[in-house]
Amino acid sequence: MKRRLLLTAAGSAIAVGAGWLLTRPTNDTDPLFGAALAQDAVIDTSTIQDMVQGSEDAPITIIEYASYTCPHCAAFHSDQYPQLKANYIDTGKVRFIYREVYFDRFGLWASMVARCAGEMRFFGVTEVLYAQQREWAASGDPATIADALRTIGKTAGLDDAMLDACMADATMAQTLVAWFEENAARDDVTSTPTLFIDGEKYSNMSYTALAEILDAKLAD
Repeated sequence: MKRRLLLTAAGSAIAVGAGWLLTRPTNDTDPLFGAALAQDAVIDTSTIQDMVQGSEDAPITIIEYASYTCPHCAAFHSDQYPQLKANYIDTGKVRFIYREVYFDRFGLWASMVARCAGEMRFFGVTEVLYAQQREWAASGDPATIADALRTIGKTAGLDDAMLDACMADATMAQTLVAWFEENAARDDVTSTPTLFIDGEKYSNMSYTALAEILDAKLAD
């Protein structure tokens, strides 16, 4: 069963507290304390960069909306995505855009760690996040999850100072959630993974079905 997306006005407030919780003691005050400070802030979502693989001149563009805490997204990135990358992205046939969806604060934290690694390492961190999803997300305990995500960040070459700076960035957290909400509302994304192939919306599918769609487009 797919993860269903619920957009709420509280999303940005949750985001503000998210980075803070990764760097503050677990017995401290309410992690949403920063929300009040950010209520009057102007959020410029144009500062958020799409993460892209493949040639700009590729004849097909795929946009994937996915959540780091979605098991079906993890399965897609374990099964369909490696074949998609090898056969279509790396061969110049597909330009692939990955856009994060936030079901919960843990998915937001994972996104912030991946983006902290930079554009060149983003997809490598994403691969690890999905491959180890059951391990880092299973406990449901914020402190345990924060430590596990920091460990994944360190495998990508991030040090404590870099992780502290990225994960304490409440403005970035709030902007990411606003960006996600804009994307989801505009493109009517209600579950994950959701694919847009040259602007046409598709739900999750097998690699065989995906390849048939791509091959038909390439043959036109």
